[in-house]
Amino acid sequence: MLELTKVAGGSNPRNCRPTSGRIEVCNATYGQNGWLGLAQIWASGSHITQAVSKLNDTYFNTVKYNKPEWRQLVMCQEIAHDFGLDHQDEDFDNLNLGSCMDYTSFPKGNEHPNQHDFDQLETIYGGHLDTSTTVGQTSRGAASQIDRNQFGQLVRSTNGGRTELYSLDLGNRQKIFTFVIWAD
Repeated sequence: MLELTKVAGGSNPRNCRPTSGRIEVCNATYGQNGWLGLAQIWASGSHITQAVSKLNDTYFNTVKYNKPEWRQLVMCQEIAHDFGLDHQDEDFDNLNLGSCMDYTSFPKGNEHPNQHDFDQLETIYGGHLDTSTTVGQTSRGAASQIDRNQFGQLVRSTNGGRTELYSLDLGNRQKIFTFVIWAD
């Protein structure tokens, strides 16, 4: 099982390296690389072994995104991906669902999970009866500097390429899934 813990002086936010059995959440000025937020999930078979969420302060320091609701929406969405959730709606122009797992151009009211998200987590983890644990397992990591060309194969692109999902096969039933929200 993964744990969410703030570690004082832990990961260098610039590198934000994955740690087995944990979700690392970092923000830093990663530069004008195009992404506002991303989540990378290491999986071994059907088990998440470690995950990293990053928020790019380069864009959060701009007029468009320098709002608490944008930061909360993106952070909530990336961490929810780390736990295995996918989007409820990928159309930025649909009515808001009141979930951070809903793409929107107007994040106010979509800054938290909704009941559907909690129901999905119950489906994923509630009946988890096998004896497998991911704590202490190792997975081959990716480079600490995120490069679009290192995400692997593009699985899904929505909203004219504004949001994408990639998969990198590491072999031996291990993969890294990367969800990306590209900044405007």
